[in-house]
Amino acid sequence: MEQQPMTEAMYYVLLALLRPLHGYGLMQRIRQLSGGRMAMSPGTLYGILSRLQREGLIRLEEQGARRKTYALTREGKTALKAEYDRLCRLVQDGAMLKEEEG
Repeated sequence: MEQQPMTEAMYYVLLALLRPLHGYGLMQRIRQLSGGRMAMSPGTLYGILSRLQREGLIRLEEQGARRKTYALTREGKTALKAEYDRLCRLVQDGAMLKEEEG
């Protein structure tokens, strides 16, 4: 079964978790990866983290007194790759827009 498209926020969370990170580190990494376009609030981030954990796409890797570190699961990396491939197909399909400009 084909997975549903991800929200932009979910995509960036999974992308940022190519290396394990804690919440604040995730917010900084997402801002960096998106070129500053995506600044995620803690409430939004933790809602997405909860959902991704429930779906088995990420796991809690380490829990300290003040921070939790999250990591991608194998399923999460597969889902991220599938979404990346889907987005690439969308861009390829839209290439005709460039052709019309010329």
